[in-house]
Amino acid sequence: MATFAQLYSPQAVLPFVGAEFGVEPATAALAVSASTLGLAVAVIPWSVVADRIGRVPAMALGVIAATVMGLLAPLAPALPLLLGARLLEGIALGAVPAIALAYLSEEVAPAHTATAAGSYIAGTTIGGLLGRVVAGPFGDIGLWRGGVFAVAAVCAASAALFVWLTPRARGFTPGRRREVRGPSAAARLAANLSDRRQLALYAQGLLLMGGFVAVYNYLGFHLVEPPYSLPLWVVSSLFLAYLAGTVTSPWAGSLAGRFGRLPVLLGSLGVMGAGVAVTAVPSLIAVLVGLLVLTAGFFAAHAVASGWAPSISAPHARAQAASLYYLGYYGGSSLFGWLLGYAFHGLGWDGVAGGVLAMIAAAAVFALIGLRGRRSPG
Repeated sequence: MATFAQLYSPQAVLPFVGAEFGVEPATAALAVSASTLGLAVAVIPWSVVADRIGRVPAMALGVIAATVMGLLAPLAPALPLLLGARLLEGIALGAVPAIALAYLSEEVAPAHTATAAGSYIAGTTIGGLLGRVVAGPFGDIGLWRGGVFAVAAVCAASAALFVWLTPRARGFTPGRRREVRGPSAAARLAANLSDRRQLALYAQGLLLMGGFVAVYNYLGFHLVEPPYSLPLWVVSSLFLAYLAGTVTSPWAGSLAGRFGRLPVLLGSLGVMGAGVAVTAVPSLIAVLVGLLVLTAGFFAAHAVASGWAPSISAPHARAQAASLYYLGYYGGSSLFGWLLGYAFHGLGWDGVAGGVLAMIAAAAVFALIGLRGRRSPG
């Protein structure tokens, strides 16, 4: 929860970030993209650290460092300094998604890994919601920095609880304690990258997260403009749609255990695509319904794909499998969360919706090509 609250808290106040620094929406969105870029480049190094010192110590180190940077970032007086601090914050936050799913796959019985992954993703939805809902109302009273700082303060308390409460790993022995060393990190990465199923799953993260973040990055700009002209505190409340993901992510994990992962993944993509299409209808009610539906579909798909990658990897390469998935996931967030800003600038909301629909269609093609051929139990 703490990771995702910190990561996306500026998203709720992007119009005010843009106004203060006098920049266009795509440039303001770099406040989010900088942190997700940092996270993307850090997930693989963090997986190597976790293999060396252990899963829980590595995650604890990351959340402590992220807390420090999260408290400093909103104090930055200039946009380049803000982006630099957010980049470092993202690098530190990379410890959690890089390691958490590998930790779960090692500590939870195989029959329950899909459900466990879904529960983890449900927690991330609460964190993402918390960050946006706490930060957003501060923007309307001219205190967007205070909102981002308040989120970081809440996350500091969460980090302390994490360090105190997380059980020590029992299903993994760190490299420094092993008498016989396994394959190198490069070999573990290569093993995953040579598996077409893994590549198809990494494509899901890249395309789906890229589209999802773009929707939430630019929806605020869309709704504060005519014909809607909503105040930002109302726009911030739209992040309550994340609660749909809180429900669907564990549900998708459970369904994947019963019917196989691929059918549930494809069905979730269909739901997400339908939601995106509905947001293009020029009606506030349609936008709200579409946002709810696309959020439900996205988190269901993410719950399936993110848990699938480490579960089909060799035991010694699970951290790298999860890290590569999140490299694509946050790389897509950084790239498309920025690029689709130019579609919004040139074509309005229809440009964003059309781009996201194309990305969902591409994700479905990759899934059908790379993941068919065997039933994928939970």
